[in-house]
Amino acid sequence: MQKSQALASLGQNGLLLPVWVKAALAANDRLKLYLTVLQAAASHAEHPHKEPLDLSRELVAAGLGSASWLQELPAGSSRFDARLLIPELDRLCAALQEDLGVMARPVLATADSSPDVHLRVQQWQEWLDTLHGEQLTDEQLLRLTHGRRNESDSLHLLIMDLHKQINHLAADLASELIDGAHVWQLADEDRPLVQAFMEGLNRTAPLKFEHPGLDTAATRDGDRLLLQNDIGTNDAHVLVMQIEEQTITLTYSDLHRSRFAFYQALLAPLNAAWSNVGARTTEGLNQGDAYTVGTARFECADEEVLRHTLEGLGASIVFLIDWNRARKRLLPFVGKEEAVAILLSAARSEVGHMAWLKAGGERLIWDAMRGAGNGAFQLGDRLCDVLGDNVAQTFLLDAMRLSCQALRQGLPVALVADETRMLLNRLVRQRTEDFDLLDEHAAYCHALAQAISDCLLHGHDGLKDAADELSARAKAWERRADHLVMQARDLAEHRAHWQATVRMLELSDDVSDALEEAAFLISLIADHHQKGWNHLVRQALIRLAQTVEQAIQDHIRALAIARTLSQGSDAADSDAFLSACWAVLRAERQCDEQLRQARRILLAHIDHAPSLMLANDLAMTLELASDRLLSAGYALRDRVFHSSGVSA
Repeated sequence: MQKSQALASLGQNGLLLPVWVKAALAANDRLKLYLTVLQAAASHAEHPHKEPLDLSRELVAAGLGSASWLQELPAGSSRFDARLLIPELDRLCAALQEDLGVMARPVLATADSSPDVHLRVQQWQEWLDTLHGEQLTDEQLLRLTHGRRNESDSLHLLIMDLHKQINHLAADLASELIDGAHVWQLADEDRPLVQAFMEGLNRTAPLKFEHPGLDTAATRDGDRLLLQNDIGTNDAHVLVMQIEEQTITLTYSDLHRSRFAFYQALLAPLNAAWSNVGARTTEGLNQGDAYTVGTARFECADEEVLRHTLEGLGASIVFLIDWNRARKRLLPFVGKEEAVAILLSAARSEVGHMAWLKAGGERLIWDAMRGAGNGAFQLGDRLCDVLGDNVAQTFLLDAMRLSCQALRQGLPVALVADETRMLLNRLVRQRTEDFDLLDEHAAYCHALAQAISDCLLHGHDGLKDAADELSARAKAWERRADHLVMQARDLAEHRAHWQATVRMLELSDDVSDALEEAAFLISLIADHHQKGWNHLVRQALIRLAQTVEQAIQDHIRALAIARTLSQGSDAADSDAFLSACWAVLRAERQCDEQLRQARRILLAHIDHAPSLMLANDLAMTLELASDRLLSAGYALRDRVFHSSGVSA
């Protein structure tokens, strides 16, 4: 005779309630598994070519490891005339009836139980009794499994409602509290495990602020310690753990598939091994809206690892509360994957998202974007499009951290808004997407100048081959540089602050145009127009080309320093920037003098008119590149002075 039967025979119903609650929790696990089996059967019938779900782990966890008929049931199911053919359906319905009675028993036995609950349990018991044979219609399957509150009642909804009431009963029945967990009938070895779980939970629980949830109950059931947390207020959002020896089996259900995936990622550092993750509805039923269920298994090497894992599980739960609301609030600013990545980073750093939501959520970000100066954001701009994905994610995570720190210290929300605006303003001043284009364009200019210098080093016999290769490469580089200018112009159509960058790129593009023209002239010279070219002529032109190349290197150095300069930069950075700018100016003056010297040498040594003309044109074009580079350098200097608050 079972303990519950013995107590009932003695008329001690008051002593029965704890036993009934424990039995009800176990029945709840089995009922949910029966519904999973039904869903697996329906899925296999719709897609018979796919392997049916392997539910062996779930069967063992629910104490049904010997029920091979349940494991085999999905594979034997099929479709016929819009009906689902299920072997052992009578046996499954009988199991549903029996465990529904076990689950409802403690709820129905309490004095304050609602008459509606009695009626619902009776109606579903009677309805299950009408299911005979081996066939289910789609409507009957829907009545068994759907979880939508705005539709007709279902067995699934009743199970969720009973589970919620049993949780309340468990808390009322608890004989003691362990760090806030309602516990009863524990073994001595259970207490440190409950304490480990609650240590993690209590560490992060303040991050939910006044939001309800995180109530925990624990009891022993035979060889297993049962731990359960209600997470929040949603009936289908439940987390149940079974600890047996050094193995934790966690069953988690969630209305949102994306949040389920997030929780899987969050538990990955704890070495969670997931199995049989799936929805509790079939395709085409319930408008595709269902909750997702899965089982995670944690194999712990020793007691220390077991306690560490339980602590980590306890700490993780708070980050599920209002997770989907936070994800939606992030979507106007970043993409879907980026929003989940932000929430995952916030959870792993134990910052969370609730403080950010409480402080205003998306309104904080909109206000900060509106307050950013210099037309940084236009109507319709997304944060990630202006700052870039990585910077936008970092900013939003920092905004969550600011919100958490301020609210936990009792500081006003207005302070969070001010700090968020200041943070975004600093990022806007420091953003470097436009410098990426400027750097890339300058790199093409440097490649052109270096290739011209290298080509001129070739002697008379090798110049032809080198010039042909240079001309082809120079044209390709110059075309890529043009594309960068067009890219900046497209951006400037929607962002006013990009106009200055476009102007700088256009000036830099004049440099690449001059250098590409120089490469073309060398190709003409190499085509039998080197008459009179001696060592002095060649050295005069090489000096010009190398001076231009060095000037471009100094300009690139100035760009690298300018990228990080701001009003807060120290004197050393400013001096280094000005030094690079003055080097470009000196190079332009050197080129002026070198052009004059080159002309004297050309006139003294070249008598052939076409050769003289082309050599002179090459010298003038190289000097022109230095002039254009100086203009680009002055534009960069003006921009830096403006951003640093200095009059040019």
